[in-house]
Amino acid sequence: MVKFSREYEASIIPEWKAAFVDYKCLKKLIKRIKVARRDAAPLLIAAGAATASGVGSYGFSVLDPVRALTARFAGGRAAAASPEEGEEESLESDSGELVRATDKHEQEFLERADEELNKVNEFYASQEGQLLERGEALIEQLRILADIKRILADHAAARGRGGRAAALGRSASMPPPSMSPSLNGCSGRHLLSGLASPQSMSDGSVEMQQAAVAEGAAVAEEVMAALERNGVSFVGGGIAGKAKKANKDGNKQLMGRGALLQLPATVRIDIPPTSPGRAALKVWEELVNVLRKDGADPAAAFVHRKKVQHAEKNIRDAFLALYQGLELLKKFSSLNVKAFTKILKKFVKVSEQQRATDLFSEKVKRSPFSSSDKVLQLADEVECIFLRHFAGNDRKVAMKYLKPQQPRNTHMITFLVGLFTGTFVSLFIIYSVLAHVAGIFSSTGSPAYMDIVYHVFSMFALISLHVFLYGCNLFMWKSTRINHNFIFDFASNTALTHRDAFLMSASIMCTVVLSLVINLFLRNAGATYTDALPGALLLLSTGVLFCPFNIFYRSTRYCFMRVMRNIIFSPFYKVLMADFFMADQLTSQIPLLRHMEFAACYFMAGTFRNHAYETCTTSSQYTHLAYVISFLPYYWRAMQCLRRYLEEGHDINQLANAGKYVSAMVAAAVRFKYAATPTPLWMWMVIISSSGATIYQLYWDFVMDWGFLNPKSKNLWLRDQLILKNKSIYYVSMMLNLALRLAWAQSVMKLHLGRVESRLLDFTLASLEIIRRGHWNFYRLENEHLNNAGKFRAVKTVPLPFRELETD
Repeated sequence: MVKFSREYEASIIPEWKAAFVDYKCLKKLIKRIKVARRDAAPLLIAAGAATASGVGSYGFSVLDPVRALTARFAGGRAAAASPEEGEEESLESDSGELVRATDKHEQEFLERADEELNKVNEFYASQEGQLLERGEALIEQLRILADIKRILADHAAARGRGGRAAALGRSASMPPPSMSPSLNGCSGRHLLSGLASPQSMSDGSVEMQQAAVAEGAAVAEEVMAALERNGVSFVGGGIAGKAKKANKDGNKQLMGRGALLQLPATVRIDIPPTSPGRAALKVWEELVNVLRKDGADPAAAFVHRKKVQHAEKNIRDAFLALYQGLELLKKFSSLNVKAFTKILKKFVKVSEQQRATDLFSEKVKRSPFSSSDKVLQLADEVECIFLRHFAGNDRKVAMKYLKPQQPRNTHMITFLVGLFTGTFVSLFIIYSVLAHVAGIFSSTGSPAYMDIVYHVFSMFALISLHVFLYGCNLFMWKSTRINHNFIFDFASNTALTHRDAFLMSASIMCTVVLSLVINLFLRNAGATYTDALPGALLLLSTGVLFCPFNIFYRSTRYCFMRVMRNIIFSPFYKVLMADFFMADQLTSQIPLLRHMEFAACYFMAGTFRNHAYETCTTSSQYTHLAYVISFLPYYWRAMQCLRRYLEEGHDINQLANAGKYVSAMVAAAVRFKYAATPTPLWMWMVIISSSGATIYQLYWDFVMDWGFLNPKSKNLWLRDQLILKNKSIYYVSMMLNLALRLAWAQSVMKLHLGRVESRLLDFTLASLEIIRRGHWNFYRLENEHLNNAGKFRAVKTVPLPFRELETD
C-alpha cells in the first residue's frame, strides 16, 4: 500500500506546489511531538515514583508508575476541557476563545497548521476570483458573438429572398439577447451555417449599390445596438447618427469583397497576427483605415466571416482553458482537504488533544477552499454552454474536448522497444563482420562507398540519436514532474511519451542497419544500382512523415511539420515555446542538414546512376549552398528573437539573444574561410571569433537559459530553486557543457587523418553536439518550469476577441 505522503506528492499540481499544504513539514512536527513524549515518559515515571514515596505511607508499589502516567493523561484531558486553566495558547475556537496546548511542540504544530490553512485559503480565494471573473467575461463575449452572427445570418437570408423589409420585421420580433435562440437552443456546430460571404459592390447599377449600402448601414446599426445592449459603450453620436453616416459614406466603408460591415471606433475584433495571412489582413485593414476620409478613428475594424470564425474559435479555446482551470482548482481543494484530514488524524493519535483537533477540523470545513461551491457551479455552467454551443448538444463530443481521455499504458510499446533494440544490435554485429570481410573501411576500400552511403546513413543515425535523447529528456521531465506538455502547449492525450520516443529511435536504427546489410550484400553480389537503396530509404521516410492516415504517430508528425513551417518562415509566424525550442535543436543539427544537402543533390541530379558523386562535392553551387545551409538555423533563430522583441514590449534580452546567434554565424563564416584558405591570419581570426562566440553562448546557457551563476543564491553559483536533490550534478553539467562547446577547436588543428578516420571524427563531433543539446534541454525546461511555478501559471491564457478600445 502506497503511503499517503508519496501519493500526495505525486498528485499535486506542479505549478501550484508552493500553495499546497506542506504535508512533509507538518509530518516532521508530529514526529517531533512523538519523540518529545517518548523522551518525557521516563521522567514522568520517575516523578510519579518520587511522589508516591514521599506521600504514601505504604512504601513503593509496582503500580505507582502506571498510576502516575494515568494521572498525567487525566490532567491533560482536564486542561483541554477547561481552556481558562491552561498555561499556553494554541488555537482559536468558534467564539474566538483560545484552547490550551500542553506541550510547546504541539503548540508549534497547531500554529504551523494554521499558517498553512491561511495560505491555502488565500491562494484558493485569489484563483477562484480570477476564474469567476474570466467566466463572466467569456459569457459576455459569447453573447456578443451570438448577436453579431444572428444579425449577419438574418440579413444574408433577407438578401437571398430579395427584401430588406422582411429582415427588419424579423429583427423587430427577435427576443432580447439573453433569450436569443443562439444562446439557448442553437448548437455551436450550426452557428456559422447562415453566414454568407460578403457580396462584391464592383458590379451592378448605382441603385443596387445604394441599396447594398443602405442594407450595410442597417446591419451596422443592429450590430451596434446589440453591442450596446451587452454593455459595450460608444463615444460620439447615437446609433441613428452613425447609421446616417454609414448611409452617406457607405461606398468608402464597404471596401470590396472582404468587408461586410464596420463597427464604430470604440470596439474591434482582435485577430493576433500569428500567421502571414492574418498579418497581411491586419496590415490591409490598417491601410484602409488610414486612407479613409470620413474622419473616423483609424482604429476601427472590419467585421467579416473570417473574423467571426476566428472569434468563435478563440472563445471556444477560452472556455476549454477555463474548464481546465476549474478542474485544477477542484483538485487543489480536494487534495488539501484530504491532507488536512490525514495530518489531523496523526496529530490526535500522538498528542491525544481531541478538542483542539475537532476545533481545527471544523475550521477546515468552514474554510472557503473546502466549503465554497462557486467553482462547481461555474464548471457545470461551462459544461452546459460548451455542450450547447460548441458540441451540437452531443455530450460525448463535449467531453472529448473538456475531459480528454489519457492514453492507456500498454506493455506492447515496451516489448517493441526491446524487440527493435535487440534486432538492431544483431544486425549491427552482422554488418560489422561483413564490412570487415569485404574490406570496406580499409585503406584499399572503395572511396565511393564512404562518400555516398556515409551521408545518407549518418543522417538517419543522427536523427535517431536526437530522438533517443529526447526520450531521455521526456523520462527525466516526467520523473521530476516538469510539466513539459503545458510548456510546449501539447495535448496530453496525443503527446509523445518516453517509451514512444525510444520506440521511434530503435525502429529508425533497426531500419538503417538493415538497409546497410542489404546494400552490402547487393554490392558483394555485383548488383546494379546498389546505391539506389539509400534513396529508397529516403523515399520511405518521407512517405511516413507525410502519411495522411492515423498511423505512426500522425498528430506528432503533423505537429513537427507545423513547427518546421513556422521556423522556416520566421519571422512571419508568432513564436511559441515549441518553435524556438525546435529552432535551437536545428542549430545543433547543422551536420545533418549538410548530409541532407548531399543526398538531395546526389539523387535528384541522377548522378547515382553513374556513381558520379564528385558532381555534388566539387560544384561551386554546392559549396555556396552549403554555406547558406550552415547559416540558416542561426538566421531563423535570430529572426525569432527579433519577432519576440517586437511583440513582447521591446525586451532588450531578445536583442541580446539575437546577437548570440549573429556571433555564431560570424564564427562559422570565418571557419569556412579558413578551411578554404588555411593561412595563419585566418587561423587567428578563427580563434578570436570562435572564442568570443563560445563565451557569449556559455554565458547565455548558464545565466539566461539555465538560471545559474547567481552570486546571491543560497546554492553556491546556482539558483535558489533546484529540482534535482544532488547539487553536484549541476556543476558536472556546467563543466560538460563547457567542454562540448569547445569542439570547434579541432578545426584549427592540423590532424592528418585518412578518409575513414576523418569521416568517423566528423560523425563523433556531430554526435557530441547532439548530446550536448539533449543535455541542455533538461535544464532549459527545468528553468522554464520553475518560472511558471513562480507565477502559478498552470493554464494557458487565451486572448478574448472582442474588446473595447481606450478613448480620450
